[in-house]
Amino acid sequence: MFGVCAQAQVPGKIKQTGQVLLPNGWKLSPAGRSLPTGDLPLNIQLSASGKLLAVTNNGQSTQSVQLFDPKGEKLLDEKVLKRSWYGLTFSYDEQHLYVSGGYDNSILDFGLQNGKLGDADTIRLAVPFPKGKVCPTGLAVTKKNERLYAVTKEDSCLYTINPPTHSVVSKLKLPGIAYSCLLSPDEKLLYISIWDMAQVAVYNTATGKIERIINTGDHPNELLLNHKGTVLFVANANENTVSVIDTKTDKVIETISTVLYPTKLAGSTTNGLALSADEKTLYVANADNNCLAVFKVAKPGSSQSLGFIPVGWYPTNIKTLGSKIIVANGKGLTSKANPRGPQPFEKENNIGEHVGQTAKSEIQYIGGLFKGSLSFIDSPTPELQKNYTKQVYANTPFNSKRTITADGVAGNPIPRKVGEKSPIKYVFYIIKENRTYDQVLGDMPNGNGDTSLCIFGRKITPNQHALADQFVLLDNFYVDAEVSADGHNWSMAAYATDIIEKTWPTNYGARGPAYNGFASGPKDGYIWDYCKRAGVTYRSYGEFGSYGKAQIKSLEGHMSPASPGFNMKIKDQVRADAWERDFDSLMRANAVPQFSTLRISADHTSGQKKGEYSPIAAVADNDLAVGRIIAHLSQSAIWNQSVVFILEDDAQAGPDHVDAHRSPAYVVGPYVKRNAVIHGMYSTSGMLRTIELILGLPPMSQYDAAALPMFDCFTSKSDNTPFKLIGAQVDIDARNVAVNESSKRSGSFNLANEDKVPDRDMNEVIWKYIKGENATMPAPKRSAFVILEQKKKDDDD
Repeated sequence: MFGVCAQAQVPGKIKQTGQVLLPNGWKLSPAGRSLPTGDLPLNIQLSASGKLLAVTNNGQSTQSVQLFDPKGEKLLDEKVLKRSWYGLTFSYDEQHLYVSGGYDNSILDFGLQNGKLGDADTIRLAVPFPKGKVCPTGLAVTKKNERLYAVTKEDSCLYTINPPTHSVVSKLKLPGIAYSCLLSPDEKLLYISIWDMAQVAVYNTATGKIERIINTGDHPNELLLNHKGTVLFVANANENTVSVIDTKTDKVIETISTVLYPTKLAGSTTNGLALSADEKTLYVANADNNCLAVFKVAKPGSSQSLGFIPVGWYPTNIKTLGSKIIVANGKGLTSKANPRGPQPFEKENNIGEHVGQTAKSEIQYIGGLFKGSLSFIDSPTPELQKNYTKQVYANTPFNSKRTITADGVAGNPIPRKVGEKSPIKYVFYIIKENRTYDQVLGDMPNGNGDTSLCIFGRKITPNQHALADQFVLLDNFYVDAEVSADGHNWSMAAYATDIIEKTWPTNYGARGPAYNGFASGPKDGYIWDYCKRAGVTYRSYGEFGSYGKAQIKSLEGHMSPASPGFNMKIKDQVRADAWERDFDSLMRANAVPQFSTLRISADHTSGQKKGEYSPIAAVADNDLAVGRIIAHLSQSAIWNQSVVFILEDDAQAGPDHVDAHRSPAYVVGPYVKRNAVIHGMYSTSGMLRTIELILGLPPMSQYDAAALPMFDCFTSKSDNTPFKLIGAQVDIDARNVAVNESSKRSGSFNLANEDKVPDRDMNEVIWKYIKGENATMPAPKRSAFVILEQKKKDDDD
C-alpha cells in the first residue's frame, strides 16, 4: 500500500453502500428493525413474561421511561421524568416498574396496568440534588416483591428497601462507585459491579454483609447470570473483555476478548450482555465498535467466537426474547447537523421546573441532538452471521496493521511507523473551547461554510483566518467529543471511558454534579503518560492543571507554574505572556520539550454576564493570544523544526450546517503546505495520531490507531517564513454592560469551570449578543449527505 489521501466525504448516508458515515470515520449499518427511543437509553429490561420491555432514557435533554411491546415492536406508553439514571427493574408479578430517579435521590414506583404506566410513588433515599448526592443506579427486586435492592454511584452504597412501605431497611457502604446489581436465582446473594475499580462485590442477603470480592477486568458494568446461577458474566468496559466466573468458587475461569482484532488498545468498550434462550450463545455489546460480539458458550470456560452483528451508534444494553435480540443504541443511528443551534425557551416543560430542557421541536444543541434507538434483530443463521461479521469489519476503519503502519506517503514529514524519523522535532498542541466551523470560518469563501451562521468572522478572528489562508484551510474536521466533559479526554487520549460518556449528560442537563473525568480516565493514561514511558520530554500550560498544580500524576513536575487553567476572568493574553516567558527561558537553557500542550480557552466566553468580557472581546482575545504564540514561535531558532496543531476540545457551543461535530482546526509550521484548501475528512483522533507519529509514540486507542493521519497537510519542502501577527480589530477589553433577558440568564451561569455552564443557554445569549436581543436562529436546513469519493480499500480488505 502506497498510502491514501483524505477523501472529500462528510458524515451521513453513503449512497453507494447504504452505510452511515459517522464524524469519527466509523460507519453504521445496523441489522434488523429499529424504533426510536429518547435521549441516551442506558438500560432496557424485560418483564418476567416477556410481554413488556422498559427503557430508561438518561441523556442531556428530556429524560423519560418508555414501555414497549417487544413482540409487536411498538411503543405502549411513555413518562417524562425530572431526573433518572440507568436503574430499572420490573416486579416479578409485573404490577410494578421501579425506575431510578437519578440525582432526585429516589426510586420511582410505577404501577402497571394494561400496558400503561400509572402515576409513580416515590421511594426517597435522600433529599434531592444539590443538597443530597446519592443517585441510585442498578436495581434488583425479589420475586415476592419483599425486598428491593438499590446500589448507588455518588455515595457508593447498597440500600435495602421494603417496597410495600417504601421504607429503607438498611444502608451499606460499598468499595467504590456501583453500576449494576443482580440477585442469584435463590436470592441468597446479590452481585454488585464496582464501576470505577476492577471488582464485583458479593453481598449476602441473609447476613447483610459483603461476603467477598471477586476481581474482574477494569470498569466492570453489566452483570449476567445463567438460569442456574452457576456462571456469572461480567462486562469490563476498560479492557474490552468479559470475565466468566464460576460462582461456586468465585474464580474467573475464562476471560473473553471482544475486540475486532488482536489488540489491548481501549476502544471496544464492552458494556452489555445477553444469553440466548438456550444459553448456548452469548451476545456482548461493544459500545465504541457499534456492534455485538457473539460467542458460543455452551461449555463454560471454553467459549468460541461466532463473529459480530452490526448495530447502531454506541450500544449500551442487550436483551433476548425467544429468537429475538433487542439492543439499545445510546446515540441512535446517525450524526446530525444543527443549523439552528440552541433555541429560545418558548415554554417550560411539564415537569414543573427547568432542568435544561426546551420544547422538543426547538432543540438543536449537540448534547441532546442524538436520540437513541432500539434494534430488533432475529437470531441469525450461520450464513447470515458470517455476512453480519463481514459488515462489521466493513464498518470499522481500525485494524491491527494500522497500529503498526499508519496511512501515509513516502517522503512526507509524517512518519508511518514508530521509530521512523521526522524533520519535525517540536510539537505544540493548542486546545481551545467549544466553537463550530461555521461560527468562526463560515465566511471563508474557499471553504464549505455558511455565512449566515458565522458570528466570529475575520474581523474578530483575523489571526485564525490568516492561519487558514496562509497554511491549510480544513473545512472537514470533526471533533470526537460532544462536550467539554468528554472533549478534553478525547483531545488527550483519543478516548473517553464509559464512565465519562454515561455521566456527563447528567451534569449538562443540570440534573447532577460535574463528574471528575480525570479520576476515571483511560487505563493506560493520557498522551503525557505515553510520552513519559517513551522518554519524550513534555510540558503543559494550563491543560489538566493550573499554576503548576497537576490534576494527574504524569503531569506532576511538568506544569508551567505561571499558566492558569480554565478561568474566564483571566484573559488569554495572560496565558500567552506566561507561555512566552517560559518558552524563552527554556530556549536559553536549550531545554524546550518535544511536546507542549497549551490551553487557550477564552473563546468559551461568559455569555452576556454583566461585567464580564463580552463574547466578541473574549473570542478576539483568544485569537490574538493564538496569533502571538505562533508569531513568537515562528521567530525562534527552533521554528524550522516545529509544528503547531490547534483544535477545539468540542463543538458544542453553536450551530453548523454540515454536522454538530464539525469544528475549526489549524496546522501551522514550516513543513505545512502553504495556501492550501484541504477538504479531506479528519478528526481529533487523526490529529493525535499525527502527533504520535512525529513524536514516535504508539496509538493510545482504537480510535487514533484507525484515524487518518493529517499527512495531506504537509510537504517535504520547508518554508521558514515567520507568521506576522495581526493586531486585534475589536476591543478585547470590552465588558458586558447591557441589562436584558440574556444578561439576566447569563447572570445565573456558573463559570467556575467549563462543565458547569448550561450550554444551550450560553449559545443562545451569544447569538443574541451578535445578532440582536430579538434575533432568532435561521430556519433549519435538512440535507442528505453522500460521500463524493469512496475511500480506497486497505490491502488487507
